[in-house]
Amino acid sequence: MDAQSFPIGGFLILASIFFLLNYLNRTDKPKIKGIPEIPGYPFIGNLLQLGNEHAKNASALAKKHGPVLTPTLLSPVFQVRLGNRVQNNICKFVEERSVVSSSQGFTIGTSPWDESCKRRRKAAATALNRPAVQSYMPIIDHESTISIRQLVHESKNGDIDVDPILPFQQFALNTSLTLNYGERVHDRELLKEIFHVERVISNLRSTSNNWQDYLPLLRLAIWSNKNREAEEYRMRRDEYMNLLLESLKDRIAKGKDSPCISGNVLKDPEAKLNEAELQSIGLTMVSAGLDTVPGNLIMGLAFLSSAEGQTIQERAHREIVKAYPNGDAWEKVVEEEKVDYVTAFVKEVLRFFTVIPISLPRVSISDIDYQGATIPAGTNFYMNAYAADYDSSFFESPHKFDPERYLAPSIHASSGTPHYGYGAGSRMCAGSHLANRELFVAFSRIIVSMRLSEATDPRERPILDALECNAHKTGLTTDPKPFKLRLKVRDGAHKWLSDS
Repeated sequence: MDAQSFPIGGFLILASIFFLLNYLNRTDKPKIKGIPEIPGYPFIGNLLQLGNEHAKNASALAKKHGPVLTPTLLSPVFQVRLGNRVQNNICKFVEERSVVSSSQGFTIGTSPWDESCKRRRKAAATALNRPAVQSYMPIIDHESTISIRQLVHESKNGDIDVDPILPFQQFALNTSLTLNYGERVHDRELLKEIFHVERVISNLRSTSNNWQDYLPLLRLAIWSNKNREAEEYRMRRDEYMNLLLESLKDRIAKGKDSPCISGNVLKDPEAKLNEAELQSIGLTMVSAGLDTVPGNLIMGLAFLSSAEGQTIQERAHREIVKAYPNGDAWEKVVEEEKVDYVTAFVKEVLRFFTVIPISLPRVSISDIDYQGATIPAGTNFYMNAYAADYDSSFFESPHKFDPERYLAPSIHASSGTPHYGYGAGSRMCAGSHLANRELFVAFSRIIVSMRLSEATDPRERPILDALECNAHKTGLTTDPKPFKLRLKVRDGAHKWLSDS
């Protein structure tokens, strides 16, 4: 070999290595001047620092590096690097937002902010506004009664400890299904399939579960089977979503349908939604029926059953009895919401447990002027809802569960956005009114009809930390770890549980 070939060969090898390193270390967006950046590592950025608990660790990183990066101003917005992607993480409670954003997906909440998404969101918002939700109260009445009866039945009328998770997953899901398709699902196997598939898909959508979203090398088929798994569960989801819609169309054709969201669209000759958009609304209702309401409801029951929850539980019971001294609370809480303490309890559950700790990513569609920096259109944002809901500059003693903060707040909790349990801004959950009524009715009926306490076996008692209670720490939403509680039906409550 010619002597001159050695330096040429070496140069080519070095150039190849340099090219490979540069390719693997590139970022999808340039870093933004003027926005603090959390120090990270080559190739992986901040992925190792964020670990399996992005919400908690991002908040800790912001507190650790904030005084160094911005000594005169603790910015609530920080840049982090997830592999080859630059993201902006919002880690503090910020009341005003002017960011219009978009994301990838098929539900309304995970769709790009385009004309189709606007049409779907408008249809959903109309169907889920306050007056509309009041017309759905017979459904919430029916489903809450069934689930509470099931809880009492499975406890053998209070003789044994009981796991409340399944009854109230069914409550939330069947409420959403009845609203959208006009009929609840009675097939237990189908319910189990929906629960399982939606949980797996929720984990796949999580911002912290899939490193291949951020590291291009891991997207190669030899490294990951995530794409195959996603395809499998997409097909399984398509199967039951098509079944639900076709069943509705069949009932409409036979004149046996009940009023519902999708039915109203199908029968409206002026409806501007195509079938794909209609399916998106249905998917949103199914997904929402398992994402937020059951997690909050189950963890709220977990807290009420705990030793520290006894005082709050008895206060809530006194307030309900005070509001309805004639013993008609079971019926009245469906018709109206006038027990302020229970409303405050619902808000505190939504804040304390923050069942979607890190929001789905959003992309700004216009430039944003922020504290002297210009954040360009096309910038990715993650809202750290957990960090915002535990922001000590906004909430006094944020790690204390305290409904009183929403009755006589010492700072801002009664005005503006009370918590980030439903997100905020233009992409805030369109079903928040419905979810609030579901939670208010369920909690009120449970509290007025029974007393909850800790399970006999300490090993079966719930974990009450908002992040540690999650069975899948990298999941998008909280999937409560199994636990049990003990219940005792209150005097006079059997009539509601047997005759409703």
